Amino acid sequence: MSIHVSEPGRPQGTRLPAAFRSRQVENVTELTESGAISPSHSEATDSEFQQAAHSGGNRQQKALQEYGAAAGGEIPEERVYLPVSEICSPAIYSASAMASVAEAMDVMETNGVHHLVVLAEDNVAGLIDLRWLLGWLHEHTSEAIHKSLTNIELPAFLTASPETDAHQLARLMLAHNLNAALVVDAKGKPEGIVTSTDYLKLYASARKHQGEV
Repeated sequence: MSIHVSEPGRPQGTRLPAAFRSRQVENVTELTESGAISPSHSEATDSEFQQAAHSGGNRQQKALQEYGAAAGGEIPEERVYLPVSEICSPAIYSASAMASVAEAMDVMETNGVHHLVVLAEDNVAGLIDLRWLLGWLHEHTSEAIHKSLTNIELPAFLTASPETDAHQLARLMLAHNLNAALVVDAKGKPEGIVTSTDYLKLYASARKHQGEV
């Protein structure tokens, strides 16, 4: 799978799915499409491209050629296939699962970010954002801010590979009401993070260029 939703849970050990633990990428399991598929398009899909990229040989070359033909000359947000690696931010900030809620918020404030990767012995154990933390604090006593993340059920989070189609990821972020997703490499290590702000910047930039033309 190129996209996976980890259910809510405590940050104990890795919460990454098996698909992101040094395993070959398999078929993509998607939600039901919100729009009809256009029969006039025959470009390689995200799953087809990833499978071919791992298989090597003529199939890999064909997928690369089809992807190049599909992406060439198109503005990013209108491409049939747009790798999420092209829009995600490589800046990743993290906190230990043993850290308190207050310490996690301090890391966010110090670095001017709203999202934080939670690590348990260098393994990805969760992805939290400032909005969720503030909501959680609102539901608990004032002493809760000193509670360790290990003792808290963290929210669900999305993980994607660098080759994941950004359009597909956006649909799943909307479907699960999540405003961020963690991008991990083939070894399950954080490689970047993509947020709703990244999508806004992408489309705002494209509209600006079109207006200038």
